[in-house]
Amino acid sequence: MTTSPRTSIPSLSLVFIFISICVSISISLLHFKTQISPTLDLNRGTLNSSHPQTNRQNYVVRFAEYKRAEEHREYLKLSVRSDGWDWIERNNPAKKYPTDFGLVWIEDSAKEIVVSEIGKLGLVKDVNADMRYGRGLLAEEKRDKVGAFVDGKKRPGKILTAMSFSEAGGDTHFTATSNYSISWRRQLMAQKSQVTSLFGADFLWEKGYTGTKVKMAIFDTGIRANHPHFRNIKERTNWTNEDTLNDNLGHGTFVAGVIAGVDAECLGFAPDTEIYAFRVFTDAQVSYTSWFLDAFNYAIATNMDVLNLSIGGPDYLDLPFVEKVWEITANNIIMVSAIGNDGPLYGTLNNPADQSDVIGVGGIDYSDHIASFSSRGMSTWEMPHGYGRVKPDVVAYGRDIMGSRISTGCKSLSGTSVASPVVAGMVCLLVSVIPESSRKDTLNPASMKQALVEGAAKLSGPNMYEQGAGRVDLLESYEILKSYKPRASIFPSTLDYTDCPYSWPFCRQPLYAGAMPVIFNATILNGMGVIGYVESPPTWHPLDEVGNLLSIHFTYSEVIWPWTGYLALHMQIKEEGAQFSGEIGGNVTLRVYSPPAQGEKDIRISTCVLQLKLKVVPTPPRSKRVLWDQFHNIKYPPGYIPRDSLDVRNDILDWHGDHLHTNFHIMFNMLRDAGYYVETLGSPFTCFDALRYGTLLLVDLEEEYFQEEIDKLRDDVLNSGLGLAVFSEWYNVDTMVKMRFFDDNTRSWWTPVTGGANVPALNDLLAPFGIAFGDKILNGDFSINGEHSRYASGTDIVRFPRGGYVHKFPFLDSSESGATQNVLRTPEMTTADSPILGLLEVGEGRVVVYGDSNCLDSSHMVTNCYWLLRKILDFTGGNIKDPVLFSNSVKQKSALYVEDNQLPSRRTDVNFSTYSAVVEKEVICGSDSVFEIWGTKGYSSQVRGTNRRLPGYSVVDLDRGLNSTVDTSNLKHPKLLVENRSDSLGNRYFGLFYGDELDMPVVVPSHWLVPAIIAVTGILLVLSFWRIRQKRRRRRKGSGSGRFSNL
Repeated sequence: MTTSPRTSIPSLSLVFIFISICVSISISLLHFKTQISPTLDLNRGTLNSSHPQTNRQNYVVRFAEYKRAEEHREYLKLSVRSDGWDWIERNNPAKKYPTDFGLVWIEDSAKEIVVSEIGKLGLVKDVNADMRYGRGLLAEEKRDKVGAFVDGKKRPGKILTAMSFSEAGGDTHFTATSNYSISWRRQLMAQKSQVTSLFGADFLWEKGYTGTKVKMAIFDTGIRANHPHFRNIKERTNWTNEDTLNDNLGHGTFVAGVIAGVDAECLGFAPDTEIYAFRVFTDAQVSYTSWFLDAFNYAIATNMDVLNLSIGGPDYLDLPFVEKVWEITANNIIMVSAIGNDGPLYGTLNNPADQSDVIGVGGIDYSDHIASFSSRGMSTWEMPHGYGRVKPDVVAYGRDIMGSRISTGCKSLSGTSVASPVVAGMVCLLVSVIPESSRKDTLNPASMKQALVEGAAKLSGPNMYEQGAGRVDLLESYEILKSYKPRASIFPSTLDYTDCPYSWPFCRQPLYAGAMPVIFNATILNGMGVIGYVESPPTWHPLDEVGNLLSIHFTYSEVIWPWTGYLALHMQIKEEGAQFSGEIGGNVTLRVYSPPAQGEKDIRISTCVLQLKLKVVPTPPRSKRVLWDQFHNIKYPPGYIPRDSLDVRNDILDWHGDHLHTNFHIMFNMLRDAGYYVETLGSPFTCFDALRYGTLLLVDLEEEYFQEEIDKLRDDVLNSGLGLAVFSEWYNVDTMVKMRFFDDNTRSWWTPVTGGANVPALNDLLAPFGIAFGDKILNGDFSINGEHSRYASGTDIVRFPRGGYVHKFPFLDSSESGATQNVLRTPEMTTADSPILGLLEVGEGRVVVYGDSNCLDSSHMVTNCYWLLRKILDFTGGNIKDPVLFSNSVKQKSALYVEDNQLPSRRTDVNFSTYSAVVEKEVICGSDSVFEIWGTKGYSSQVRGTNRRLPGYSVVDLDRGLNSTVDTSNLKHPKLLVENRSDSLGNRYFGLFYGDELDMPVVVPSHWLVPAIIAVTGILLVLSFWRIRQKRRRRRKGSGSGRFSNL
């Protein structure tokens, strides 16, 4: 009797212990998301404590209607029940007018609740952080380059590219995003000529046109009262938090002088223009989105005619700002803006000048050469699908231009912020040509842009993405406006493959059958009204029967607003033209209509014409065809995609597009010179036919891969003989964490979404071939057969099969772990060789991997490796083996191999799906694929059969060497991508979690499914213990009663 209770106590304790363990595991797993990286949380807490101002952040609340600010305030006060927020009064000139937004502060602790509650209100459009603008304006005494990042650290303000000016007498201009400088000598003509006379402004002055009755809004640093250089300063307004109307930097005064100055030494274009100076920048060159929104609203309310805006940056996703610019132009205000000072790099257009409704201005020197500092196109909004638009719209003189000083006298500055007021001054002069009574009926942002681009003089050297329509021609534009009738048109109006270099890159590579569609993206300008409609689909009219070999599909804006839209041509040569060589000509027509203008009864209709003159060649051999992967590229914005070269400290974002025709344009030209034909893939790997191409070229890719892509590529290489060339980049989680910075614009922490490349994803893609990259960050110089190259922040190869060819060099590792080892290194210790280049024959195909892409990228290139790329493509496409690259001395006698837990892992504290076209998305072939598979899942599921089993093929066995055949029935296929997403904790959680931002926990089934299973299992076990104990008790009772009865 006494033993039974004692034995039940331990079992009962075990039950309770087990229950406690189950509950603990369940709770910990439910909180897995927010506890996944305690190091980051600690860092965040520490850093937050050093930023007490982060306890409260300002937000812009946009409303669906214009009302008095007091009404919006009362609406929020009555509707929002949560605490931790309040309305901010804005005391500026716009206060007396209705507004469509309000400014509130919200405590960080209440951010999610309050933002969510406000955003759900019926009259609220959205809630956005009050972005802060900070630009680099150089005052008279300051010549240093000022950008968003200095020595790798972010300056206060919104991320904007440097507006780098140099004054007269300086002989060096530093580009904003490179480490080299460009020197020039001032032209004698520049020292003696007025820019106004170079454009013939005095001809219009003699006719009495001087900008009279034109209201010019200058958004800048203000202007001083009673400045002797100006006749007509109508109003000065201050929109900043500083109590002054004066310009203490000199930039606003200089811009105003170029537009309307009357001093004989620095004449402006339109001396009688009415100047409205909007001071939107502080003396520290800082501004906020809310200041701009108020100032824009005031410009609309006071009926400005022209607006000059000399700011810009890569962030075209600041929606309150971008959409307010649309509203500005929709209210018939002609906006002129600088295209940016980030040249000579391509893909560096600044917003808002890159918007189609804004006149974007680039810079030239007095020899009609594109200024080195002038940003180049194309626009990058449309990537990865589609193709960018032509920008700038026009170019103007922007070097050594004379303008007004702060108080008196003149000075000379250079930059696209100088070229912009040159064009703005011309616009004011042209507006005054039209009688005031009929100006609004004739002039609008579209008609003015039509006059400028149609009147511009095309320069002989630059291409369309450098010069747009060409150098502005004031007198030609004057002649166009004199007889202007409202109409619609297309810009550019001609695509001529015989006009090189202007039509670059199109003129560099002819069309041929079987290629990916060539996309040309033109802009529709609708001078008939702020809103227009495409009456019917565009039509292709060939000049002769040969033109029927061309197949064109169109994508376009069915609704054209404000004033502009797009027309994209997707051009392919039909299969029957595979042997055709010659030219195809014809026109594309598009009919646009707009509602009747005031006083009219009939709708306005106009037919737009785009002329085509195309070159066609027979389909090239497979070995010479290269397919460039654009789909798996992610750029800034919207995510923090870090730079590829960590040596570059003044440009930490990867924002140039990573396209063949932007920062890889020099490589594209080189490949064409070498006889290769390069096409662009803007859709998943399932959307191309591998039998057509010699090489698939993957360079600096940040995206994930669909499982279908991994399977198809494996099949393409092993069975279809496709060559694969991969140029990777650095990837190191510790380094990424260290690159995190606090952004005072959004009052939030910015952390890299990935490294220079997404190495974990690339390793998934390369796993079927037994290849993987590591997480070292290697730097150094090396040479192969006398060819010297620089390895800049590249990675190493840690897996490679036996029998392949691997080149190794002694580089130092600058990653966080590598730097620690370097400190401990003694002088007598040698640096270990790191594998960086691997070449492999596998099945029917060939694979080459290289750990760095900076030698192909013109953004931060130190030395190029085009020689290496040519040798790689000769091998992957034509199986031509360079004797040095395939020397027996570099042949792998044994496999390179590391365990899975030593491979680079994915970050679990970043919600990658926010930036990805793959994660949580469906496989779909876009409009940049061949027409037959648009909107499908591609060849793997449509042409080759749905969910087919891959046939048997040779696979790589790390232990048995190359070209060993195994039974595919026992083959272990690559794991699903979601199972491969891992880090030190995530991989141990069954691979079910894909981490989110630490401050953005998301509840998904995977968050509760496993804890629920564990909890249920625990309960079932408890019930089992209980039932066993009950049975034992009954048995004891039974045996006890028997014994008592026997007594």
